[in-house]
Amino acid sequence: MPAPSPPLLLLLAPILLLAPRASAGAAAGVGVSGGGQLWCVAKNNAEDGALQSAIDWACSADGGRADCTAIQQGGACYDPPDLQRHASYAFNDYFLRAGGAASPAACDFSGAAALTALNPSHGSCVFPSSTSPKNGSFTGTTTYGASGTDLSYNSSWKPNSCHTALGGCGNG
Repeated sequence: MPAPSPPLLLLLAPILLLAPRASAGAAAGVGVSGGGQLWCVAKNNAEDGALQSAIDWACSADGGRADCTAIQQGGACYDPPDLQRHASYAFNDYFLRAGGAASPAACDFSGAAALTALNPSHGSCVFPSSTSPKNGSFTGTTTYGASGTDLSYNSSWKPNSCHTALGGCGNG
């Protein structure tokens, strides 16, 4: 069989570059998503102050209006000592409400966030993805959040300098 002509190789190169490959994360058993799923998470090197400010904005009625009930006390993602996990959940919820993968600029938070294909879900805390939102028993492709969640204004969120999901200003 003769070798393919150069134009054919040029046409195949993008396809070969985009073909799925096993990653180091998958080989190590890390939750690597398939099918182009994306999550918006806090960067490892983000300052706590920047994360706190971004959480307060994302979860406020005057800001991002993310549904942050999962990171409030009693929620599936409530983990008080881990500000980065709380920020990641809030960032991801805001990102999905802003359009998900169709709006990658919505995952920035002044440089404190980044998109990832590594599923940040842990234990009972399920992070919906940009292509297949899931939370609890709810699954779908167009609605974000838990089944029956009211996505309108949440008066319990009041913007302030304290992380309300962690119990307020040391009152918890």
